[in-house]
Amino acid sequence: MVVSTESAIDLADVDLRDLLDREYENVVVYGDADPDSVLHEGNVRLLANGWVELPTDRLLSPEAVHHIDKKSE
Repeated sequence: MVVSTESAIDLADVDLRDLLDREYENVVVYGDADPDSVLHEGNVRLLANGWVELPTDRLLSPEAVHHIDKKSE
């Protein structure tokens, strides 16, 4: 049996945030259960720490966001 001393995946050049963050297109971000409390419509990036990044580089804290829905086509 041959055992390699090298990793099958080289993580030296990988930013782990890129593996954990999720990008969503065409969504609505709500501040509470009221459908009129829209904080943002469009694309967002959900960060691993729960913060929501907007395309304008602004961040919404997890406490400010009630939920995120995909917009119906």
